[in-house]
Amino acid sequence: MASRTASNICNVAMVGHGGAGKTTFVDHALRAVGFTKRAGDVDAGTSLSDYDPDEKERQFSINSAIFQFEAHERAFNLIDTPGYLDFSGPAVGALPVVETAVVTVSAHDGVQLNTRRMWDAAGREGLARLVLITRLDADNVNFEDVVGDIQDAFGSECQPAFLPVGLGGDCSGVANLLEAEQAPEGVVGDFDAARERLRESIIECDDALMERYLEGEAIGTPELLETLTRAVAEGMLVPILCCAAKKDVGVKETVRFIASCAPAPAEGVSRAATDEDGAEVELAADPDGPFCARVFKTATDVHVGQLTFFRIYNGTLSDELSVQLARTGRNIRLGHIYTVQGQELEETDQGAPGDILCVTKVEELQRGDTLCDTDLRLTLPQVQYPKPMMSLAVEPQSREDEEKISGGLQDLAAGDPTFTIERDAQTGELVITGMSNLHLDVMLSKLKRRYDVSVSTRPPSVPYRETITRNADARYRHKKQTGGRGQYGEVYLRLEPAERGEGFEFLDEVVGGVIPRQFIPAVEKGIRGELERGLLAGYPIVDLKAAAYDGSHHSVDSSEAAFKIAGARAFQEAFEQARPVLLEPIARMEVAIPAEYMGDVTGNLTGHRGRIQGMDQQGRMQVIQATIPMAEVARYSTELKSMTGGEGTFTLEFSHYEVVPPHIQDEIITRKKQEKEGD
Repeated sequence: MASRTASNICNVAMVGHGGAGKTTFVDHALRAVGFTKRAGDVDAGTSLSDYDPDEKERQFSINSAIFQFEAHERAFNLIDTPGYLDFSGPAVGALPVVETAVVTVSAHDGVQLNTRRMWDAAGREGLARLVLITRLDADNVNFEDVVGDIQDAFGSECQPAFLPVGLGGDCSGVANLLEAEQAPEGVVGDFDAARERLRESIIECDDALMERYLEGEAIGTPELLETLTRAVAEGMLVPILCCAAKKDVGVKETVRFIASCAPAPAEGVSRAATDEDGAEVELAADPDGPFCARVFKTATDVHVGQLTFFRIYNGTLSDELSVQLARTGRNIRLGHIYTVQGQELEETDQGAPGDILCVTKVEELQRGDTLCDTDLRLTLPQVQYPKPMMSLAVEPQSREDEEKISGGLQDLAAGDPTFTIERDAQTGELVITGMSNLHLDVMLSKLKRRYDVSVSTRPPSVPYRETITRNADARYRHKKQTGGRGQYGEVYLRLEPAERGEGFEFLDEVVGGVIPRQFIPAVEKGIRGELERGLLAGYPIVDLKAAAYDGSHHSVDSSEAAFKIAGARAFQEAFEQARPVLLEPIARMEVAIPAEYMGDVTGNLTGHRGRIQGMDQQGRMQVIQATIPMAEVARYSTELKSMTGGEGTFTLEFSHYEVVPPHIQDEIITRKKQEKEGD
């Protein structure tokens, strides 16, 4: 092939549920097209896709892997994505950089949870979709049942384009219904009926073709293939292919079929950016148009440094071209650019619309960045990644690791859109958040392997707060004489509850100079010190007003220190009389579940002190809106997964603070006292 162009590039993402055989197919497809002489093996740790040490050890994909090769007059960018929900970020991030999603379905397991999710995600992105039934060589496979399962889940537009020749141990080939004129011996299903259904499904996608067909005209295979390509690009038809990759059955045929009907960048989903004025700019895969590209993946290599992967949507890139980083408005030179061959990079001198490329050592680039012409600032929409909900507090196990932990975690977060780190301002804890316990376990394994940092983990502390529920007055006279100059300060203080969320307000109501003006700030400082350390259970005190309204002083013995102590002690006494309570953070929660789990999930929420606020139907999913104390959600991810067989998801966001029920408050105060005594 002379060059890679917007008309011959074929961008494809392999998506689907974990264990469906995506990586095995990719390994054997790479051998089939001559990319490698020997197919990799996931179980043996030799897969070309799963080259990360954690992937080799755990025997499933954690990261996306990109391979570029030429086959059947197409220049492929093939992306193998993780299938488990725990690592769904890279899969979601791959969809905006391709035109076609191949949704894999295991012949043994059928349509599963992440099959549906990736199907829906590809549809929202407007991609062409194909379905690939894998593992035809598994035991007890019923091909027609699997096809029925697919059509029930995704619609009648899903039509077999291949039929298997034999199943299980007898699986020996596939029959392409558009090419084979007669049923091969051992073909599974009614070959003639399936062939006719496929041809009619293609014809129905074109009104002119349909009219000719109804008039009795025979429609040739070349014209059917041309119509199929348009129908697939527009989502009117979804071909169902099949293979048994480990036996090299159907692999070559699948690659050839994808090459024949997957849309090129110039033909696929229409994409657009916005300029500085908010106007939409269409990205038509024009090599001479304004340059626009998206950074969709970053990674850190211990030898090379930062690797940045990006997709070109418009314009042409050369190693001499300066581009603008839209986020900052700065112009940067990318330097050397590379094509991507899994773990390996190959230097190239230019990139065309549709190309997926990599640059190294450009530290200022981040995932989600838009790169554009230096004289036209364009911005692409941000990808909406799944929101991580499982959190752990972490701390290094040694003093030597304290300096390395933050940088290591930051690097990991930069490479994974569903992994975040945050220093809790109230508790001081370093909190990591991911998709699940497994996800966090993998990230901490990477932290140990790459940065030699070991950590201890525990559930994050709940950021309780303290407040008062009624007015109270107190006075405190601080008087001390030890020889020489003494200490004297007297403060009268009134406390009043404030509205939730108002914080703290200090009121100076002193008149007549009973407390000299220069000592008023010291009174406030003494009070604020008590606010920070808490008096009920050691949590910050909020949402109250403190008014200093009277007092007395001594012309010689009064000082800032004396009035600071008097203010603090007056506050302590008033606080005890103001019926103090603990406040707990309340979150807004949305839980999406199949309707059949409604009773179990709502009952579980109620048992966790949740309050149901409403319910909505979204397709086959029921969405529950509720509020729930943050103290009750530490293990909710695990519980929801158990109740719904992994099909339930939820989102959380902070809403407000509420008073903790008395019996729970007593437990918290007792626990905090025991912790303090233990220290």
